[in-house]
Amino acid sequence: MDHTALELIELGGVFFVLGVLGRLAGRIGLSPIPLYLLGGLCFGQGGLIPLGDIDEFTALASEIGVVLLLLLLGLEYSAAELFTGLKRSWMAGLLDIVLNAAPGAIVALILGWGPVGALVMAGVTYISSSGIIAKVLGDLGRLGNRETPVVLSILVFEDLVMALYLPILTAVLGGVSLLGGMKAVGISLLAITVVLVIALKFGRYVSAVVDSPDREVFLLKVLGAALLVAGLASAMQVSAAVGAFLLGIAISGSTAENATHMLEPLRDLFAAVFFVVFGLNTNPASIPPVLGWAIVLAVSTTLTKIGTGWWAARKQGVGRMGRARAGAALVARGEFSIVIAGLAVAAGAVTGELAALATAYVLLMAILGPVAARVVEPIAQSLQRKKDRPAPEAAATGG
Repeated sequence: MDHTALELIELGGVFFVLGVLGRLAGRIGLSPIPLYLLGGLCFGQGGLIPLGDIDEFTALASEIGVVLLLLLLGLEYSAAELFTGLKRSWMAGLLDIVLNAAPGAIVALILGWGPVGALVMAGVTYISSSGIIAKVLGDLGRLGNRETPVVLSILVFEDLVMALYLPILTAVLGGVSLLGGMKAVGISLLAITVVLVIALKFGRYVSAVVDSPDREVFLLKVLGAALLVAGLASAMQVSAAVGAFLLGIAISGSTAENATHMLEPLRDLFAAVFFVVFGLNTNPASIPPVLGWAIVLAVSTTLTKIGTGWWAARKQGVGRMGRARAGAALVARGEFSIVIAGLAVAAGAVTGELAALATAYVLLMAILGPVAARVVEPIAQSLQRKKDRPAPEAAATGG
């Protein structure tokens, strides 16, 4: 069969299967991320139907998926909202780092993956999935709840931490010297500062440059700007993902809203390819040996995220039920955890076991997160009723 024809058949098959998996995920009320990862495991090395003719396309498409994920995340926030969120949530954010990065780092050190593995796994277990959390809050009608600003503030803090973490990780994975690493971090800090100042003072001009009444022109300008900034950031040893995130912050107002609506379908398409590619590069046979550790991390970091959300909501005067909802909402891990593990795997700086552990962990957490958010309120209400129920002796005596 002609090579091009085979590539089209394989690519069409992958997209169609992704559509079926996405529909199935919607039917059962879960994020499609676990099913996309499972699809990649089935089509990849050691899978049921290995694919080998679309590697070049999927590699580039997955990079574009990361850029679009971070661009749209940046479009959700203005620079002013970032500053407000940082002021409101910095204490909870620091607690979040300590409680949720530590389990991943400890397990990596126990497994003998060294400081680099510990740095990677710390990021994998630390960062919550903004995409899954936003979808769950919307589906459950909780966007207007009192605890939701607390959840969003913590997510904003995590995004800012990622803006610093990713350049450091990129430098470490690249094997640069201490001086080179400090240079990368310095460039990242300078870039973040410049972009935030531009976004605060001149955001309307940035928006005007990319804006257009013509949908086609608007799409080309926004997507072109995102890829240009991501490429330039990567050339300066700053993560391409961070560059896209900062561009998103600099675009504001109606332009940001229009860009979000315009780019969402593209993001979903390329992000799905990204998750599949990560699964393609993970051998299913490598997961069973690390499944026990994935379960340990899933249980421990579920408890630590719930504790983080509970404490942060309590500091804002939210009631017990709202604290429970805030904690459960933060449980999900997803796109960012896979981005971090994907960077490490692509750099060849970690073992295949780490990729397998990250895949198994995200599979568990992307399922546990939505489930926890849905069941926490009925469970909390049931516990409260039992607590308020009078003891048998008191009921008998009328006391």
